Amino acid sequence: MTQSALAGLLRSDIEIKFTRWALVVIFALFGYAKWFPYEAQALQPLIGNSPILGWMHTVFGVQGASYALGVAEWSIGLGLVLGAWFARISVLASAGSVATYLTTLTLIFSTPGAWEASAGGFPAMGGATGFLLKDVVLLAASLVLLKHSLLRVIRMPQHAPAVA
Repeated sequence: MTQSALAGLLRSDIEIKFTRWALVVIFALFGYAKWFPYEAQALQPLIGNSPILGWMHTVFGVQGASYALGVAEWSIGLGLVLGAWFARISVLASAGSVATYLTTLTLIFSTPGAWEASAGGFPAMGGATGFLLKDVVLLAASLVLLKHSLLRVIRMPQHAPAVA
């Protein structure tokens, strides 16, 4: 690779594009799973013990709560897709992604058995904690994309369309 080609690659925003499309895949696949009973049942102890999400079972039922989360995940994913061309939509979808991962990380603190008692508790991960901990990286990716999206909006000319 020539020095010029390397410099061009370093000036590109390929990591932002990769981050966007990686998040789209995550929201698409996890949103898809929410339409099946196996996922609704797996979510039951997480949602049921959450001070933030616990109301969903009362309002929607177990499967309905899973459907609602699936719709939210697909909506955010679609917003991220559209956000590749529309900066303002990217801001909204990226903010939704940040909110999603902040919320899922709170489940570590509200789900029984989050820290394995037989190993002395924290920091020995138990139950779903290891699975939920990956959301720290997804939150970081969402924050990077949100920052990039906000910069796109700020840099747009006053009367220009929202397309970036």
